[in-house]
Amino acid sequence: MRVDVVLRYIGMVMLFIAGFMLLSAGISWLGGMDSSFYPLLLAALLTALLGAFPLIFVEKKEQLSNKEGFCIVVGSWLVACAVGMFPYLIWGGEFTLVNALFESVSGFTTTGATVLTDVEALPRGMQFWRIASTWIGGMGVVMFALVILPSMGRSKMTLSNVELSTLAKDNYRYRTQIIVQILLVVYLGLTVLATLSLKLAGMDWFDAVCHGMSASATSGFSTRNASVAYYNSPLIDTILIFVMATAGIHFGLIYATVTGKRNNIFRSEVTRWYIGMLLAGGIVIAVSLYAADLYPTLSAAFRYGLFQFVSLTTTTGFATADTNLWTPLAVVVLIFGSLVSASAGSTSGGIKINRLLLAGKMMRVRLKQQQHPNAVIRIRMDGVVQETELLHAVMTFIVAYLVLILLGTVFATVCGADLTTAFSGAVAMIGNVGPGFGAVGSMNNYATLPGALKVFDALLMLLGRLEIFGLIQLFFMKWWR
Repeated sequence: MRVDVVLRYIGMVMLFIAGFMLLSAGISWLGGMDSSFYPLLLAALLTALLGAFPLIFVEKKEQLSNKEGFCIVVGSWLVACAVGMFPYLIWGGEFTLVNALFESVSGFTTTGATVLTDVEALPRGMQFWRIASTWIGGMGVVMFALVILPSMGRSKMTLSNVELSTLAKDNYRYRTQIIVQILLVVYLGLTVLATLSLKLAGMDWFDAVCHGMSASATSGFSTRNASVAYYNSPLIDTILIFVMATAGIHFGLIYATVTGKRNNIFRSEVTRWYIGMLLAGGIVIAVSLYAADLYPTLSAAFRYGLFQFVSLTTTTGFATADTNLWTPLAVVVLIFGSLVSASAGSTSGGIKINRLLLAGKMMRVRLKQQQHPNAVIRIRMDGVVQETELLHAVMTFIVAYLVLILLGTVFATVCGADLTTAFSGAVAMIGNVGPGFGAVGSMNNYATLPGALKVFDALLMLLGRLEIFGLIQLFFMKWWR
């Protein structure tokens, strides 16, 4: 493997990140050159210098091996999280080394969890950098996992094999450059649509841009301590429900639907299950809340219930209510949504509903085969026969995912967290959801957690965003062929 070539491409990613740091410094300058201007400018220069060295001393290579492509992807994520700490550390405030690491990883992995007790105290430049990091992470997941890896030939990595399910493959039958354009158009288009809609709904331009970027990335970072609850607006809630739900759909399907292609949202089995799950979850929570007399009307209960279920299922993490006060049934449904999450090929994290559907079909086939041992039964999704290798990868991922939740829960309890906080926090971290329950509920933050647990949670966030095996395989490269 050519390490210098890997560093060259990682350097390009660092220059891209430095550009957003410079843009954040520009926001600070336009706002009167607040206290974040020089930290952001210095961080941008430092990141740009680190990224420029490999570009200067390493020649451009057209062909990349599978191993090099993998290292570029994983290395870019790790380096992004590292340099993303620079603005926080230079600015200071609540950002200790551990807090800066947690906030940076939370941003780039689009988890949206925060260790800040007063987000509104941040200067605008620093607030925009938080949102920019999570927006880069939302685009980066799709760009790296679904664009770069497939362009490098036949890959044996679990990351690309699982993410590029039949649904993803059916919607990306284009050249790599066309795929890049599709992703950019959908992602930018959704962000612009969200921003304009939120502005018309009553937000100022800064908040509209920040929440539009955050919702499109399914992150949940907000400029307000109370998150979306600060606005207390049914119209803003409705807009964000639409944006979050749309961002949880396969981007290729969104493009196909807008351009009038045959393989669109309305023909997708996965999307039908996904939308049905969102509506069913919202209704169950609404009935539960209304029956418990937590809201005066069923419509109010549905508004808050649907928002929170869509927010957690798409792993966005915006909040309009304190879910710690909700009924046990509502909490269980919300945790279920956090586990399953949205579609592959979107910006959301979690297990993905694609895998849940395939797992359900595998169980059904198993029952049929016990009744008819000699029968040959094929598993299909959206009319396409699923390969045995893919089905094995799906089950392996689900098992590994649940094992990591168990490990996260145990480690959190060892660090002193109660069981509710430990379990829901582990689900939120590995699924890149953001809020959990207990001490890390929708109206709380992760500031009170011990430093060791924050570092461990940062690792869980990275594992979740890199589809577990994407990060783990980095430590087993000597066995690659």
